Amino acid sequence: MKYAIIIPDGCADWPIESFGNRTPLQAARTPHLDMLAETGVVGRSLNVPESLTPGSDVATLSLLGYDPRECYTGRAPFEAAAMGIGMEPTDWAFRCNTVTIEDEIMVSFTADHLSSEESAELIEYIQAELPGALGIPVHFYPGVGYRNLMIWNGKQSPFSESTRTYPPHDYTGQSVSGKFPVGAGGEMLCRISSLTRTLLQDHPVNKKRVAAGKLPCTHFWFWGQGRRPNIASFARRYGTRAGNPAFRGAMITAVDLLRGIATYLEWDVINVPGATGYTDTDYAAKGRYAAEALRTHDLVCVHIESPDESGHEGDSGKKVRALEEIDAHIVPQVLDALKTEGKNDGWRLLVSPDHPTPCALKTHTHGEVPWLWVGSDIESNGAGRYDEQTAALSDRFYANGFRMMGDFIL
Repeated sequence: MKYAIIIPDGCADWPIESFGNRTPLQAARTPHLDMLAETGVVGRSLNVPESLTPGSDVATLSLLGYDPRECYTGRAPFEAAAMGIGMEPTDWAFRCNTVTIEDEIMVSFTADHLSSEESAELIEYIQAELPGALGIPVHFYPGVGYRNLMIWNGKQSPFSESTRTYPPHDYTGQSVSGKFPVGAGGEMLCRISSLTRTLLQDHPVNKKRVAAGKLPCTHFWFWGQGRRPNIASFARRYGTRAGNPAFRGAMITAVDLLRGIATYLEWDVINVPGATGYTDTDYAAKGRYAAEALRTHDLVCVHIESPDESGHEGDSGKKVRALEEIDAHIVPQVLDALKTEGKNDGWRLLVSPDHPTPCALKTHTHGEVPWLWVGSDIESNGAGRYDEQTAALSDRFYANGFRMMGDFIL
């Protein structure tokens, strides 16, 4: 059996007045997904328990078949794994966003989509200046664009389970007053962030950006902390169920978080030229690489960040265009490859976002997401459309989203 999973991150949304009270999924032209809905099954799931924050880390673990209440420690350790950063059990990892804050307003949680090259230059500078100035055992690592890391090394740290931080994308255009780190080690994180502000004020990267009419990076913002998690590989968890203990999976994504989750699942990570983690990503290239990977892997997961980024920007038009690109350039290539490679033993395709990212909120939220199954052995439930409204009418519902994978893998 050949399997594929397509994750249009954050594509689930609310009705939008300018779309005639339709969601972006309903407004988008998605003929391939709707064709699959006619022959497959449309349902819904809750991927984020109410006790946990609705982020892609928790939601993706659930979507891929892992109970986040048992294995989730934080977002940053997954990103560390993606970057090849080894963590000792006592180390703490923190996501480190380059952000723009003006008059205590989160103007941009990406510092106007700072490039990876610009971000790396700032990270290198802060690494050279800050740990010595504060006398602390931290190391900064550049990632993709605004997505970077800070690791606190050593057996002694000021952090604990009471440490509380706040995702910067939750506060776009809002005041950050009262949203700085608190609890164990919170004061230290605030000191580090404050010093980055001082150090970055006159950095050449910021001067060039301002001269070009772009936003500067004013601060490093810390969140998503955690220690190294303990997670069983996907083959160990689901391979026997699939009749294949050597079950081989692959992840295609431009986002370190998903690469890190794949690393813990012991999947191969396939890098695609032109994949950016934003709306300018090369959708067709992702489709081609996924189709090629299905020749050598039992399961290929294609993650697309652009719908989520559009939701964070509150840009419903961008979200619609992202969904149409996914439908036009990823879905048909993956489907054709599944049918070819699975012609003898069968095939299955799952399409599902991880969580909703409503344009009205500009952030993630708890709530149901619509999913679509189709395959050589799956009978239609007559849905005919793939969207939130159709899924809401379905009797196929997983109150604990992590249980779905056990039924999908056969």
